[in-house]
Amino acid sequence: MNIGDKVRFLNATGGGKVTGFRGKDIVLVEDETGFEIPCMVNEVVAVETDQYNFVHKSRKSTTKEVAPPELQDAKPTSLRAALAAHSQQQDDDAEEETDIADLKMTFHARPVERRGGDELNLYLGFLPADVKTLTTTRFEAYFINDSNYYVRFLLLTQEGTTYRLRQEGLAEPNMKVYLETFDRDALPEIERLTVVVMAYKTDRGFQLKQPMTITVRLDGRKFYKLHTFQPSAFFEDAAYICELVRDDHPARQAALEADSLREAMETPKVAPKTQPACSEGTLPGFRGTDRNGLIEVDLHIENLVDNTRGMDARAMLDHQLDTVARYLDAHRKERGRRIVFIHGKGDGILRNAIIALLKKKYRNCTHQDASFQEYGFGATMVTIH
Repeated sequence: MNIGDKVRFLNATGGGKVTGFRGKDIVLVEDETGFEIPCMVNEVVAVETDQYNFVHKSRKSTTKEVAPPELQDAKPTSLRAALAAHSQQQDDDAEEETDIADLKMTFHARPVERRGGDELNLYLGFLPADVKTLTTTRFEAYFINDSNYYVRFLLLTQEGTTYRLRQEGLAEPNMKVYLETFDRDALPEIERLTVVVMAYKTDRGFQLKQPMTITVRLDGRKFYKLHTFQPSAFFEDAAYICELVRDDHPARQAALEADSLREAMETPKVAPKTQPACSEGTLPGFRGTDRNGLIEVDLHIENLVDNTRGMDARAMLDHQLDTVARYLDAHRKERGRRIVFIHGKGDGILRNAIIALLKKKYRNCTHQDASFQEYGFGATMVTIH
């Protein structure tokens, strides 16, 4: 404390300027009125001084000191420096407070496995934004994993002999993954898709699944047909489900290359040397056999029965399905035999019933829409394998 310092009283209000001292214990303080007051040295405290060595006690700065850029990445050059830096870092970390809500969540619930889910069943799903306006609406695309495995996938498009990555991701067990939303202009780009999949489990032993590469051809015309979109277990609304893998094996339809499919349609396999098991007059609905051995069957009810009197809609449908079964049974041993069933466009009831019959009783057969140029939207071609 020196003459000229400003002080305040500890035991009373007010303060003033130090004007002098009387011995070691008495200080003279001049208040604002000019009156000089003697006080004990320990009853006043300096609040302002002109001395450079005077230090105010202040609260610890909360601002973290940052080293110059050229020293930020510098490494300690000695063990003592390294220990000092480590100690300083611990002190800095202790001073920083972290809100628990800001911490990254690292816990993930263990996937629930379902019985029968250890066989891979994978699909592509397409969901129209508005099923009532198929000619203008947009479509959402999903990768569907109907199994207890994690499935890492690549979705590729093909341009000539080269491929381009369109989507990649990880599908958790028994989940579907949103891929993208596209409009009708993108249909030519995804007409031919190649999907590469690899399956595994993360927290338990599992049966090894071989990586698979599946190529599928998507007919853009199907996206404009109402009957293409059907109820499924994967969506609340009607969707187009394209099967990729069934019970650990690439689905037969998905495995067909676009070029092979086109070749099969334009230059079909040579018909067996044996004559067709049915000819005109032996089975109802027989329309003819072309030069390539493709059999045409007209399923319109008037071509199957002479009189429909007394037959309701259910009886007619059963009779049409019975005709389909009779043709398939008659040619079941003729691998490569193709039969076109003409059912008409209608509301899709007969077509869906034929597909359901194939899946239930004739798993050795594949089906697809017949030539649009020849049959319009009203025929299904079945191939026996």
